[in-house]
Amino acid sequence: MSLYNLFVKGGFIMYPLLACSVIVWAVAIEKIFFLKQIRTQLEILFERSEVLLKEKKISEAKGLVHNVHPIIQGPYMSLFEGSGSRQTNDERLSRRLNEGNQGLRRYLWLLGTIGSSAPFIGLFGTVLGIIKSFDSIAKAGKSGFAVVAGDLSEALVATASGIVVAVMAVMFYNYFQSRLSSINLFLKNRMQDLHDLI
Repeated sequence: MSLYNLFVKGGFIMYPLLACSVIVWAVAIEKIFFLKQIRTQLEILFERSEVLLKEKKISEAKGLVHNVHPIIQGPYMSLFEGSGSRQTNDERLSRRLNEGNQGLRRYLWLLGTIGSSAPFIGLFGTVLGIIKSFDSIAKAGKSGFAVVAGDLSEALVATASGIVVAVMAVMFYNYFQSRLSSINLFLKNRMQDLHDLI
């Protein structure tokens, strides 16, 4: 079945599902490259800053922040703010890490929304296809598979498409949740390691 025929069979419901599919892939590709960039910057930052802090070169360590993403800058610079108690410093670091986590999660809500709503869009197409089937029976004045086959085909294509889009969105959503947990844990542990050096 060609792409053109798929959209003709699926009716107008296929266009929102196509838009959802494009959004899912766009978010997934953006997140893959973004998280890879963040992870690379974190590894380089921690490696260099660890060396500088062991040599007590605090100002040089602070200067490293200019080469990293703003999401990393907040938690990193909180290491050098103030000279309060350990608990106060840990609380400040925790707040900056939470702010950074919000930045890491950008656009992730789109995957969750599409994952939960795409099946309903497909179901709406199914309902419309069934309504058209009954309308075809009424217009033809007789029932039979030949009368309703086209409309039922449209309903099934819409349903299947909604499920496929939802499955893709949920798989990517869960994958990125796992990646974000890993990056957040890495970031938190290494920040605390650096804090100990300071």
